[in-house]
Amino acid sequence: MIWLVPGLLLSFGFGQLFKLAQRRGCYAPAVVSANYLTTALLLLFYHLLAGRLDPAPLALEVGVFTGITFIGAMLLMTRGLEFVAVGAVLTSFRLAILIPIWASVYLWGESLSPVQFGGIALSLVALVLMTRGGTSGGHLSPLLSLGLLLLIFLAQGIAFCGMRWVHYAGLDPHFLQVLLFITLTAGILGVLFMGWQRRRPRRQDLLMGVGIGLYNLVTLSVNLVALSQVPGTLYFPLQGCAVVLLDNLCAQFWWRETLSRPALAGAVLGVLAMLLVL
Repeated sequence: MIWLVPGLLLSFGFGQLFKLAQRRGCYAPAVVSANYLTTALLLLFYHLLAGRLDPAPLALEVGVFTGITFIGAMLLMTRGLEFVAVGAVLTSFRLAILIPIWASVYLWGESLSPVQFGGIALSLVALVLMTRGGTSGGHLSPLLSLGLLLLIFLAQGIAFCGMRWVHYAGLDPHFLQVLLFITLTAGILGVLFMGWQRRRPRRQDLLMGVGIGLYNLVTLSVNLVALSQVPGTLYFPLQGCAVVLLDNLCAQFWWRETLSRPALAGAVLGVLAMLLVL
């Protein structure tokens, strides 16, 4: 449990750094790709120095799978923000915690008490409320918007499952190896995506991405350690609710964005939901 709170706080900070990049007009795919490649290069350098390049069984498989889902979810989300209302995109992204919670119970046999189940249900209501209001309109038809939101929901949910898979694949002692394959895969695919778009990154995009990558190495490491000690049925609803709650508080008091009444109500419900889940 000692790693849970630092993991939640670091995840919150990771999102705020991307918000800072957005405020500075950075090109999101370039920032995302530079972030993952920076983390991968640092991990590769560490493994070379430590002489631990021989991967553990399943480390490559889990890492590549999770890396694909990581970059896919991030690119879909940033792309979705261009065409669909921001609140709808954020809601689908946050509600993706349902998928790893389901996987934790039905694939990996974790238990869920009635009180925790009520807390999870309440956290979903809180997430919907906290991501409403202050959004731009969509530019797609309702059917296409629904399809894009569903893809974002599935991609992020599967990415969360990849993180949980590290523990159940017996890779907790080798999580740095898994992180190497995750970030290397995500970074390479991000660069290929930019090449396909024929978009050259600017200096500010790369600098922002490198800075976030340094931070992300700590964030991913702490969260994987937390997942090795905390059930997914506890970790994912707490992470989803706590991060959005902190996002809203930061938006109100740091970014000077006025919160809607539904968002304020969601914040109150979020606190109650976290107490129930705990």
